Amino acid sequence: MARIVIVGAGISGLAAALEAAASSHEVVVLEGSPQIGGKLRLATIAGHQVDVGAESMLARRPEALKLLADLDVAAVHPAPVSASIWTRGRLRSMPRGTMLGVPADADSLRALLTDDELDRVRAEQLVRPDGDLSVGELVEAALGPAVVDRLVEPLLGGVYAGHARRLSAAAAAPALLTAARHGRALTEAARAASARPVTAEPPTPVFAGLRGGIGSLPKHLVRLLLDRGVTVRTGATVRDVAHVGSRWRITVGETRSPEFLDADGVVLATPARATSRLLDGVAPDASHTLGQIEYASMAIVTYAFATDESDVFAGSSGFLVPPVDGRRIKASTFSSSKWPWLTEAAPEVRFVRVSIGRHGEEADLQRSDAELAAAGMADLRAALGSDVPRPVAAHVQRWGGALPQYAVGHLDRIAAVRAALRPLPGLEVAGAAYEGVGIPACIGTGRKAAGAVLTHLGGR
Repeated sequence: MARIVIVGAGISGLAAALEAAASSHEVVVLEGSPQIGGKLRLATIAGHQVDVGAESMLARRPEALKLLADLDVAAVHPAPVSASIWTRGRLRSMPRGTMLGVPADADSLRALLTDDELDRVRAEQLVRPDGDLSVGELVEAALGPAVVDRLVEPLLGGVYAGHARRLSAAAAAPALLTAARHGRALTEAARAASARPVTAEPPTPVFAGLRGGIGSLPKHLVRLLLDRGVTVRTGATVRDVAHVGSRWRITVGETRSPEFLDADGVVLATPARATSRLLDGVAPDASHTLGQIEYASMAIVTYAFATDESDVFAGSSGFLVPPVDGRRIKASTFSSSKWPWLTEAAPEVRFVRVSIGRHGEEADLQRSDAELAAAGMADLRAALGSDVPRPVAAHVQRWGGALPQYAVGHLDRIAAVRAALRPLPGLEVAGAAYEGVGIPACIGTGRKAAGAVLTHLGGR
């Protein structure tokens, strides 16, 4: 029986462990922090557990829903309530039929753009890029800067906590880039994406969550892993990975009293910079490339409001905020309105959260929790009016270095990392830094990495 070591117990590492556990090999998960789950986390606020990290996942990718089926856990979906964009001094309805902010019909943006800006959208220019470029450069060249500033920026800010004019189109908007390379208008691509055949079946919801919160997913996973004989250790910091003969030697713990663990296969499911440090001695080229990936920090402030004072949040799932408007928050989610299970679980309060922080704007987070909570409340009142009540509780969750930034050329860099690791069979990498920051993409990288290790070990 071989031993497979998974480094990192975020969703990528746990998914890798589940894949590896399907074999007869020993599987060990090592997590340096005191708790599992990575960016999936629950906290108790006003007596109830709610998400203070990721709170939804794409339902139109198969990886997460397949994992839920393996766990025998049912997905839940958001309520059919509208969302808005807070721009130019007021909340405006989110336009329908857009593809990452690119409209299928210019007139759908009438509430957001001026007449001159709409005329620029109607006069779309064809863009034929040879290689990669930023999402903002692509959309601005085709439709003008206003679409980037008022739509693309807030949408990408919600996913990456980044900036549209720095994020790779090949990585973050592949469908738009492919359309442009084939000489198609971006609005044509958006129309094609929004056109669905008429069927008797209702459309698949875009997003999914879990009753009890997405933060409960790691606990479901670990319960199954333990049932399958997997060892899961927290507080086990991995300091080195070395190639010793045909096996791997993992150094765990403090330098003055290290523990050595030998393995036949290893999956590094850690953030890019941590993976870079661990690869330094065995794959220096891959280590150097991963070390160049930058990360964004952010904070999520969650408020609880008394239900009988919370009418101002009814009928909406929240709003996005374009950075061009100069606000402190970049989005707000009316969690109790968005997730019916949360209203059922906590009928006496309504939960609302705001997110603060984008890539390169860490100075905005160098304030106390009380100051961040006050800043979030000030923007909520500016957006919704003075009817926003005083919260009965507030919680600040800081996520330092949480989201990798897919800079222009990202896919080429990841291909180079994988090429550099190819001469080292049995060593794989997984996580948000590679092929997508969303939960389904992370699950996919974890299972793929573990599958490659099993193939190397002949465990299929």
